Parts: sequence; structure tokens; C-alpha cells
Amino acid sequence: MPTTVPRCLLLSLAIVDGSSYAASAHEQDQFSLILQQLDTIERLVTRAKTASTAESVERYRFDYPRLTQDIQRIRHGVQGYLSPSRAQPRDPSELVGDYLLDTPLAEPSP
Repeated sequence: MPTTVPRCLLLSLAIVDGSSYAASAHEQDQFSLILQQLDTIERLVTRAKTASTAESVERYRFDYPRLTQDIQRIRHGVQGYLSPSRAQPRDPSELVGDYLLDTPLAEPSP
């Protein structure tokens, strides 16, 4: 699961990175499929987050909120490409891509 989600995100990002508008119905269909896949990925992330233990004793854990923000950013970019309001400069900020959190060790109570 952890490697599949980032690969799907990278593939979606690579497709979205084009700078021209959707020129054909086929391309618009492909972007619609990408949006559906992002919905599926987001549901999988929600399921994985729910399944993970909230009080894990592991030092590192997956940063689900950051991944969800990146998915939303990709979705927003695809939707903006499919139906642009007007020609505007692109938002230059990048996806974070690092989803590993360092959980501080709890100090034993006296």
C-alpha cells in the first residue's frame, strides 16, 4: 500500500504537468479517469488511516493529512486544467512528497 499510493500520485502529477489546455475529448476523458482514480486513492488513504492504530508505539508513522493535501492539490490542478477560469500563472509550490513522521518517544511516568 505505501508504495502504490505515491506511484499513483506521481503518475497523476506527470500527466497533469502539461502546460496546454485539453485539446480533445479523448484527453478530457483521460483526465476524468484521473479524477476518479484520485477519489479511489483518497478512499484508500482514509481506510488505511482508520485501520492504523492511533496510539502506535512505532517511532515513525505515515503522515496521512499531508498525503490528503497533496491529493487535493493534484485534483485541483486537473480540474483547473479541464475548466480554466482564465489564463493565470501557475502556482509554483511543489508537492511535499515526504510522508514519514517522527513520533517522539513517550517518557515513562514515575
